[in-house]
Order: sequence, then C-alpha cells, then structure tokens
Amino acid sequence: MTVRTRALAWCGGLCVLLVAVVLGSAGVGPVAIPPATVAKAVLGALVPSIGYAVERTVRIIVVDVRLPRILLAALVGFALATAGVVMQGFFRNPMADPSIIGISSGAAVGAVASIVFPFVLPFGLQLQGAAFVTSVLTGFGVYLLATRDGRTPTATLLLAGVAVQTFLGAVISFMMLKSGWSLQRVVFWLMGHLSGTTWREVSVVAAVLPPLFVVLLFYASDMNVLLLGEADAHSLGIEVERTKRILLAVSSVVTASAVAVSGVIGFVGLIVPHAMRLLVGPDHRILLPTSALAGASFLVATDTLARSGAAEVPVGIVTAAIGAPFFLYLLRTREVHRL
Repeated sequence: MTVRTRALAWCGGLCVLLVAVVLGSAGVGPVAIPPATVAKAVLGALVPSIGYAVERTVRIIVVDVRLPRILLAALVGFALATAGVVMQGFFRNPMADPSIIGISSGAAVGAVASIVFPFVLPFGLQLQGAAFVTSVLTGFGVYLLATRDGRTPTATLLLAGVAVQTFLGAVISFMMLKSGWSLQRVVFWLMGHLSGTTWREVSVVAAVLPPLFVVLLFYASDMNVLLLGEADAHSLGIEVERTKRILLAVSSVVTASAVAVSGVIGFVGLIVPHAMRLLVGPDHRILLPTSALAGASFLVATDTLARSGAAEVPVGIVTAAIGAPFFLYLLRTREVHRL
C-alpha cells in the first residue's frame, strides 16, 4: 500500500469518526437531541432548500448554541495536534508539545493583561487579539534569542524557550496578584475553556488555520529528513535553517490561533501525536493529517465531557485528567523516548 493510499484511508476513517463525534456532541446537554435530528438541523441550516425541517427551538439549540462551541473545539484540537507533531519532529523528541518554546505562556500574558488592565483593541477581538499578538511575539522572540550567525540550534532554542516560559510565568503571577475581582476570570481562562463561543471566533480560526496547515503538509517530507539529523538533512539537499524557520513560524501562529480563543489546554499536542505515531508510524506525510483529525475528535469529545456534568468545568482540566494517566501508561509500557 502506497503512502498516499494509507494516508487517504486513515484520514477517511478519522473524518467519519469526527463527524460522528460532532453529531453525538451536539445532541448532549440539558435538552437531549437524537443524532438524526442534529444532522437534519445542520443540513437544514447549510442547505435550506434541502427540505429538512426541525422545530425552531431545536435549530437554535443545535446551530446557534452548541455547534459554534463544538466546531471551535474541533479547530483548536486540530491546531494543537498539528503543532504538536511539528514540535516533536522539530526537536526529534516525542516529549515536546506546542508550548515548549513559551507560546502558550505568551498568549497567557496577553490574555491576563487584557483582563487585569483593560485596554481597547480593534475589530472587537479584545482578549483573543491580545493573546494572539503576545503569543506570536513570544515565539519569534525566542527564535531571535536562540539564533546566532544565521543558525538556530534546537538545544539553544529549547533552553531559550524554557527561560522565557519561566519569566512569563512570573509576569502572569504578578498580574494575578494585582487582578483583584478579576482573579476568577483569569484562573478560568488559564485552565482552558470553550464556553461562550460565537460564530465570529469560529470563522477567525477557520480562516487562519487551513492555509497554514497546507504549508506544513508541503514540508512533511522535509520533516521526515530532519529526523535523520541536521547534518544528514543538509547533505540530502534540505535547506535546514530555512526549513526550521518556516516550521517554527507556522507552528507558532497555529498554536497562537488556538490558544488565543481557548486558553491553555494541555496534553492535546503531546498525547495525540504520540498515540497516532504508534498507530500510523513516524512518516509525517501520514502522521500530520491523521494527528490533526484525531486531535479534533479528541477535543470535541473531552469538551463534551466537560460540559455534560452537573456543573461545567474547564476543558483543560478534563484533558489533563485523561492525558496524564495515559501518558504515564505509555511511559511504563512503551519506549516513549524514541521517535
């Protein structure tokens, strides 16, 4: 079976899984709705001429209330898993995740600052805009700190990321001390959540994510070669430094777009790529799209759990509660340190 055939087969199966998870999730809530009715409501909204009519209340619940949150969860999971694959390949270490160079901490600084010290940003993207800008600036700042004479050693980049992440953690802690009555909102955002999602947020992420993902797909073969080491990759004709800059820049923006609208959600970018690597192998031409789709399904499912209890909890708590034991299981039963 060729790589293309395997990729299409896996992606087809995961797309079916994602559709099933989305339809099931849209039916979960205080008002239970069968998946068939959910499908009719969605199809009726997308193609009014199709003739599927449902009660107005059901349509509002599905299309206006639940579906934006579910689709944003899918997009955020897609983005985090994609960035996780890139970072694990970039550092040649399956322990890496999208926050390893401080991008999530950078987003947290902007978000917390917008809560504690209110200021006005254009286009109405107050908190999300501040989080996105500071996240991207952090990623590029870490890159500049680690670059010398046109080269960016991965070890230096990792250490610079750890140092910046620690410093930004201190900044966040200081702002939390000054937050006063805003502390609860700050803590809630830092835990990662998708409540209060609107179609505007979905449309912004949906506009940013696909073209960036296509760029990463284009470099999937180069990521395979980089796994051999930078010297071997250079001898095989890969422009190593240029490829590293593009991968770092694109994955930073992908992560920033997700964290800006959802807060800090851990383990998605760590667990999902590693689990898919065990299933499909290390070839990034297959691993990248399958991990992205699996990440989308995973976050939709965990967010459904987060909002289905008697009291809603931030989805970041659920992903950590599921991801940490699963990762410990992998540590005990498999050789996690190998790509």
